[in-house]
Amino acid sequence: CPSVKHVAMTLTISSELHRRLLADAAESPDAEICGILIGSSGIEHIVPARNVSAHPARSFEIDPVTLFAAVRAERSGQGAILGYYHSHPFGPPEPSPRDRDQAVADGRIWLIIGEGRVLAWRLDQTENFSAVELHIAD
Repeated sequence: CPSVKHVAMTLTISSELHRRLLADAAESPDAEICGILIGSSGIEHIVPARNVSAHPARSFEIDPVTLFAAVRAERSGQGAILGYYHSHPFGPPEPSPRDRDQAVADGRIWLIIGEGRVLAWRLDQTENFSAVELHIAD
């Protein structure tokens, strides 16, 4: 991707959550999975959400009920929303043109699962995705 930059930021995820994301994506080979990333200094929890997109094979939309519940929980101090995740059943775990169109440069993380890998990204103020190093902890 010409508008992908690499930055020296590291994000930690447990090997258990990493395996769960890969397994959930593998169990949905024809539709994108999606959800919310919760944590403070790293990804501590994932909140799977229903993909309510009209075209789930090639796009995702997090179920608003799940999203609003996560926002309410964050506001009450129950865990910060670090970002979001989704899968690419038919492509690599890199931001697609559709991802770029839907993303907001709010500093949150985008985890993308595809081709048996999980990669992390962040959209900057110039609307370029930057790769974020994902550290898998035991």
